[in-house]
Amino acid sequence: MDMTHTDLRPAAQSTAPVALPLELAVVLPTLNEKGNIAPMVRRLEDALGPSGWEAVFVDDNSTDGTAEEARRIGQSDPRIRVIQRIGRRGLASAAIEGMCATAAPFVAVMDADHQHDPALLKDMLAAVKSGEADLAYASRFAEGGNADGLSSAGREKGSRFANAMARKLTGTELTDAMSGYFLLRTDQLRKQAQHLSGIGFKIMLDILATAKPQLTVKEFPLKFAERLEGESKLDHGVVLDFVAGLYERYFGRYIPTRFALFGTVGGLGVFVHMAVLASLFRTGLTGFTLATAVATIVAMTFNFWLNNLLTYRDQKLSGPEGLFYGWLKFCATCAVGAFANVAVSSMLEANGFRWWIAALVGVVLASVWNYALSSKFVWGRFR
Repeated sequence: MDMTHTDLRPAAQSTAPVALPLELAVVLPTLNEKGNIAPMVRRLEDALGPSGWEAVFVDDNSTDGTAEEARRIGQSDPRIRVIQRIGRRGLASAAIEGMCATAAPFVAVMDADHQHDPALLKDMLAAVKSGEADLAYASRFAEGGNADGLSSAGREKGSRFANAMARKLTGTELTDAMSGYFLLRTDQLRKQAQHLSGIGFKIMLDILATAKPQLTVKEFPLKFAERLEGESKLDHGVVLDFVAGLYERYFGRYIPTRFALFGTVGGLGVFVHMAVLASLFRTGLTGFTLATAVATIVAMTFNFWLNNLLTYRDQKLSGPEGLFYGWLKFCATCAVGAFANVAVSSMLEANGFRWWIAALVGVVLASVWNYALSSKFVWGRFR
């Protein structure tokens, strides 16, 4: 008699890899780096395996299709996410947005241009996960690392000088304060996010300087590679970040850092104006009216150039057309501010205020006006 028997032998083991729960998010701020995206995804998979991680590309509205390329990959790869920012620029603010956008318990920030080696991520994660350190970062100047990928000897010297200044800002010994490649717990970042400035390129220093209690740090040697594609997110204003950071830590609650930079540039512009006026009028080359007009244009041009280079360098205008129209808008803004200065100070003086008080009120009013309108209409937004 035939009988149907139930097969009680254990089922064969599946050879398919088990998908790991999301543990690490890698935030990669981008600007015109379309060609870097696919190779970086492959390198992240080689370093971290097929699952347990995600890459969050935070793109500052690149003109070369960087965000579109990341989305194209993300259509078939759920580990890839894109945040495309419209009207906002800056490495620090991009990193903050990306880190706050993930559900992963650990988060890393690194460049997408292949100068940072993803192979370090596993060891950095292990150090933070085990409690050995609150923050792990990759250092070009640690023993075993190198800075060969820096674009110039001047930038390397600037980075080394910045390291010394960083000790004042953070109270932590760092060999590479400008690394930009670090990892920490996401809840730590979210706890501090409202206290971070988001200005400039010093996000890791911001985190270390505002953390209470002070975070423990472990560094990993980084062999800094050449950039594959894309635009540098750092420039020769690197040291200014530390000056601005020190200012912001101690005085930023009273006067916004960017306004303080704008005012400093304006003060330098006064010296430029007076130097040009003296060289033209006092030497008899022109009459006073023409000399004043030339000095005003030169000072406005100087102020526009220096503000674009330093105060708004994370939103810097570039290219002949962008610079020309930006200069025109800046001059128009300053002309209105100058008119307001003269009108208000004249009215106050005529109503019995001391002349120097009236003049000072006019200057302050014009400065606030120029800052507000320049931020909005020349460099794109209030910051």
